[in-house]
Amino acid sequence: MKLKAQTPKILQLAALATALLTLTAFHPGAHDTERSASTNPITDRPPATTAVGTVEAFHSALVRGDTQAALALLADDVLIFESGGVERSKAEYASHHLHADAEFSMAVKRTLESRSTVGSEMFAWVTSVEKVTGTFRNSTINSRSIETMLLTKSAAGWQISHIHWSSAKTLKKFR
Repeated sequence: MKLKAQTPKILQLAALATALLTLTAFHPGAHDTERSASTNPITDRPPATTAVGTVEAFHSALVRGDTQAALALLADDVLIFESGGVERSKAEYASHHLHADAEFSMAVKRTLESRSTVGSEMFAWVTSVEKVTGTFRNSTINSRSIETMLLTKSAAGWQISHIHWSSAKTLKKFR
């Protein structure tokens, strides 16, 4: 049964997420309300030798339509949650949503609103909030995207082990 095979991985990710959430809550800057945002989300990239750099390199690859570069940053057993669905491996993601995600990323503008990072030498948790605008498949996009990525470090460098994406339409404010 596929669920039983995934249970240890899910439990490991849940334990990692719980540990990182606890660290986030007690981090001295965890409750700061002001966050810096990149002024140019494509060129203001940290090197991919860091967890944040790996997240940025993944998005940059999608924006360029370079799906092979994006896949290279994912662990083979990556677990991806998106819009109520789940993909349980790099191969499954490559055969399902990867190309649509790249197409979407090429069509819209993402503006980073905030980012938090917690981690150690071997594990990291990167959460990002972005405003996403543009036109995709003849639909106007004006949304807020929330992303959580869990990363693990090996001799090969940082790899994305889990992604959770959610988004909602941005409502117009009335005065």
